[in-house]
Amino acid sequence: MGLIVQKYGGTSVANLERIQNVARRVVRTYRQGNDVVVIVSAMAGVTDGLIHLAKQVNETPDKRELDALLATGEQTTAALLAMVIRSMGQPALSLMGFQVEVRTDFCYGNARIQDIRVDRVRSLLADRAIVVVAGFQGCDPEGNITTLGRGGSDTSAVAIAAALKADSCEIYTDVTGVFTADPNVVPKARKIDRISYEEMLEMASIGAKVCRSVRWSSR
Repeated sequence: MGLIVQKYGGTSVANLERIQNVARRVVRTYRQGNDVVVIVSAMAGVTDGLIHLAKQVNETPDKRELDALLATGEQTTAALLAMVIRSMGQPALSLMGFQVEVRTDFCYGNARIQDIRVDRVRSLLADRAIVVVAGFQGCDPEGNITTLGRGGSDTSAVAIAAALKADSCEIYTDVTGVFTADPNVVPKARKIDRISYEEMLEMASIGAKVCRSVRWSSR
C-alpha cells in the first residue's frame, strides 16, 4: 500500500451530507492499508460570504486581516471532516496550513509557497492517523496567515504531495480531468492523460481548476 493525498473542493464538502460522503471515501482508502492525507477547501459559498462580510466593514479590507478571515473557511471544513472520520471509529486530526509549516512569501491574497516542512504530518502518519489539512493557506516568515489565491487548495494538495513524496495525489471536483484550458470556455480544450507534479503545481499556482479522480504518480 502507499501514501495517498486526496483533495476535495468546495462542492464536494458543500454540506454535512457531502462531508460524510467524503469521510466514507477517505476511510475506505485508509482501510485498504494506505496512509492518507486529505486537503480540503472551504464549503461551497463560504469564501464568497466571508469576502462579502469583510466588505461590509470596509470596501477595501486590509489584506492581512482578510487572509486571516478567509482561512477560517478551510479550517471549518477540516475540523468537521476530522470529526466525522473520528465518529466512524478511525483516528483523524485536522491541521491548519501553519501547523503543516506551509511557508510562503508576504503576498497576502496571492502568496507563493517557499517551503513545506512536513515532519509533523509524517509523525502523525507513522501513528496511522488520517491527516486532514486546511488547503489554500500557509504562513509568512513572521507567522502571519496567508492565502494562496485562486486555485489555492489545489496548489496546497500538489505541493504537500510533492513534499511528502506521495505515491499519488487525487483531486476531486466536478470535471472529468485536467484540460489544456477550461472546456466550458474553450470547446477545443484537450484532456491531458498524464501530468507531472511539477506541471500540475505550476498550473494550480496560476489558478487552473483541476480534476476529478485523476492520479499523479511520483514513481
